[in-house]
Amino acid sequence: MFAALAPSRSLLHRAVRSFALILPMALAACVSTQPPQQAVRRIDPAYAAMYGPRADELHPLPATDISEVDPRFLRREVAYYGREEPGTIVVDTQSRFLYLVREGGRAIRYGIGVGKEGLAWGGRARVGRKASWPSWTPTAAMIRREPERNRPWAGGMPGGLNNPLGARALYLYDGGRDTMYRIHGTTEPWSIGQSVSSGCIRMFNQDIIDLHSRVPVGSPVVVLQGQRLFDVEDELRVSSAY
Repeated sequence: MFAALAPSRSLLHRAVRSFALILPMALAACVSTQPPQQAVRRIDPAYAAMYGPRADELHPLPATDISEVDPRFLRREVAYYGREEPGTIVVDTQSRFLYLVREGGRAIRYGIGVGKEGLAWGGRARVGRKASWPSWTPTAAMIRREPERNRPWAGGMPGGLNNPLGARALYLYDGGRDTMYRIHGTTEPWSIGQSVSSGCIRMFNQDIIDLHSRVPVGSPVVVLQGQRLFDVEDELRVSSAY
């Protein structure tokens, strides 16, 4: 009687072994179908508010997506070791930063994008005029470079959310002469911190609104080309200041 049970016990043993071998593969197959989890960078609530929507604008401004922006290029107050007087705008085209010098060795630092025109001029100037939601007229060179995009606006584009100058513009003058150099907003926030094909000095719309509100007409501006505002030692001190 007991001998008759032996084959059944052997079959059961083999079944258990087969199940034990198959189970890990089945589980592995299930796991492999799951998409990889990507780390989501946490955005500081202060920055989320800083770059949030502006419903009070002439053209209600949506929030700027800063989730893919290098945090270095977000607005902040930093230590300042330059020689310029408070109230001066300093544009460091090489490092992609704009500084508004303040009292007590401090400055507000903004990230910028630098266009081809932004690399064509350097030196000292003053804010000759300011504009909210400015109109824009492409230059002849811009029309030649991108005719399909720019020729329709040869007569000028009115201010608005699609205008390349963004929400505000500062126009730089030298001795009463328009340098054709602009510090302005942008419709391409991804370009902040980058070198781009056209335009002068572009900023996040929320940042140019902030800068525009802080500087009066006549404010001095220094544009640096081919040189850094701080040396390496100073940069380390600035970096450790926040």
